[in-house]
Amino acid sequence: MKNLSEKLFFLFCFITYGIFSVVSQELPSWPSFHGSDRLNKSTESGLLNAWPEAGPPLVWKLNGIGEGYSSVSIADGLLFTSGKSDNQTWVYAFDLNGKPVWKKPNGAAWDVEVSWASSYNGPRSTPTYNQGVVYHLSEAGRLSAFKSKTGEVIWARELTKDFQAEIPMYGFSESVLIDGNNLYVRPAGKIAHQVCLNKMTGETLWINNEIPGTVGYNSLVIKDFGGYRQIIGASSNCFYGVDVKTGKLLWKFDYENQHSLNCVDAITFNEYVFITTTGKGCTLLKMIPSAGKFTVETVWQNNQLMDNYHGGILLHNGYVYGAGNTSRSWFCLEFLTGKLMWKTPGSGSLTFADGMVYLYDEKGLMRLVKASGESFVKTGEFKVPSGGKGPYWAHPVVYGGRLYLRHDDTIFAYDITKK
Repeated sequence: MKNLSEKLFFLFCFITYGIFSVVSQELPSWPSFHGSDRLNKSTESGLLNAWPEAGPPLVWKLNGIGEGYSSVSIADGLLFTSGKSDNQTWVYAFDLNGKPVWKKPNGAAWDVEVSWASSYNGPRSTPTYNQGVVYHLSEAGRLSAFKSKTGEVIWARELTKDFQAEIPMYGFSESVLIDGNNLYVRPAGKIAHQVCLNKMTGETLWINNEIPGTVGYNSLVIKDFGGYRQIIGASSNCFYGVDVKTGKLLWKFDYENQHSLNCVDAITFNEYVFITTTGKGCTLLKMIPSAGKFTVETVWQNNQLMDNYHGGILLHNGYVYGAGNTSRSWFCLEFLTGKLMWKTPGSGSLTFADGMVYLYDEKGLMRLVKASGESFVKTGEFKVPSGGKGPYWAHPVVYGGRLYLRHDDTIFAYDITKK
């Protein structure tokens, strides 16, 4: 009887520990703009593949974050974003129930000098979380590192002063990239276009002045290819790859539109790089390494389709999804050929989760669409309430069974889990 009791006790402990281990496992975080790998694809499952007529239930909303177009990043049980109020740029941390944890200033807000852009106030950059620290670049060029739990400032740099950079016409918009102990940011100043900093101290490790043009407004992605780990980004007139260790320019591809801006992050797959910009359509490039150098060839180019402005694009199962600014349409294209698979009216930003694409229209219409290249299949839509003024430009995020949407001063959290 004693042996049986001991066996039952250990069995109970084993089962209890197993259940506790499963429950206590944390979801993969969404620590930066478009996620940890910048592919803009959530790995979650068990989500609704169709919505009721009124849309998924609203769990909570919070307002008072000020003007701005920053999305949200989520890590370590906290949600981070930024906004402008009282002529100040602020970085915020909330718990996952929308309750404030801390609020810290990140320099004076950008004073918009272009009259037609005066309604587009506030920060653009989404905070980047890494190992207990949150990094944020203000629209006026102040880059700060905050302790994630308290908001205490660890270090700060002023891009305009430190690198003799001018505030771009639309403000600094890049969400900074962390890789290992390095932080990458682009002041596009007289001293440096591309910069690598020590993430712990803010110290400059290397600079690159080979990249032509001014700020491109997009964010960097990382790619291992051809014997190099490279960061791929864009200036106002080209896309390029740079060696992460030395800052050496590995390749560039001239790509300039009538506005001299490139706002959309590149997509990489194997040796391919997909790029797009407003008014110029989209292009698939192929990187060809040779003796430590690269040539870049055009695989295909289409000047009419998917000239994305700043809503982002994503790749899934051989198809690329995104909007076109000129046509005001959503597109699905075959990645390797550029073949048009489907097209539907609308324009905005998007994300992916559990076999579905979430289309967030700049006028506030949220749609759920099957991630299928065969045809456009919509399985739900609803109108997001107004959260302030201006277009709905902040990119959507799926995390922890919730869909996070921002409009200006307000963040909405919707429950999208299957019951």
